[in-house]
Amino acid sequence: MKEWGEYAAVWIILKGLGVLPRPMARSLAAGAVRIFHALLPGLRKTAEVNLRIAFPEWSDAQRQAVVRGMLRNLGWMAAEFARFPKYSKKNIEQIVALDGRENFLEGQRRGKGVLYLTGHIGAWELSSFAHALYGFPLHYMARRIDNPRIDALVNDYRCLSGNRPIFKNDSARVMLRVLKEAGTVGILADQNTMPQEAAFVDFFGKKASTTTGIARVALHTGAAVVPGYAVWDEGSGKYRLRFEPPVELIRTGDAERDVLENTQKFTNVIEQIIRKYPEQWVWVHGRWNTRPEGEPSLYDFQRG
Repeated sequence: MKEWGEYAAVWIILKGLGVLPRPMARSLAAGAVRIFHALLPGLRKTAEVNLRIAFPEWSDAQRQAVVRGMLRNLGWMAAEFARFPKYSKKNIEQIVALDGRENFLEGQRRGKGVLYLTGHIGAWELSSFAHALYGFPLHYMARRIDNPRIDALVNDYRCLSGNRPIFKNDSARVMLRVLKEAGTVGILADQNTMPQEAAFVDFFGKKASTTTGIARVALHTGAAVVPGYAVWDEGSGKYRLRFEPPVELIRTGDAERDVLENTQKFTNVIEQIIRKYPEQWVWVHGRWNTRPEGEPSLYDFQRG
């Protein structure tokens, strides 16, 4: 019954936001996110800690402004997600403009597949969805949602534009096959990662446990690593899906050193994007949760 109840709630929210006019849906979703955030002190404290790490020179007012922007961004993205059934090749240009397509095409031309390097920046769900509508479907790395009915519903929406999921249990095999066929794999590379799958690299000047998977796959396959992200542009009133030039890999001949140095290089790219659009990153995530051995937790309030 709990599983069905959760599914019904998500279904009602998705369908409800989807039928509302877009401005109303975005406003309503942003308001709901602000209420949700206010009711969860752990999220507020996590954002506060993260912003103090990333921008120690900022005032409290600057950090609070970024949190307000983040909440608006999350609400807006939820509304956009609910509207996926309404977006098509005919109307996507009204919502998302493409910048730097030549950089993505350069990665494709290399013929060994593309690793779409991204993070929880801007409208990350919309970025891959829109890219498929522009003619470039991809496979995206995904974790199963605990509720299988919600998991199926969410992935049905994600796949409406032609994208396909790669789930963790099948990730290595499927990813290598997609890249061998010169396909594209989208990977979110900005979250705290379990130590057995990670290396500690600098992120905003603080060691962060970071996935090494992208570096290992890129070094093994020769796939192009192309940063891409969709951020809201107030001037145009659209999201801008921006692709940066492919990241050139470091190859020294020392396998583990190459993995570490390229992981740092990819992390630097993500950090630079976040610094440019701080209000469009998810500061409520415990990015520095896993610490090097012997270091205390940065989120002590989580133990209370």
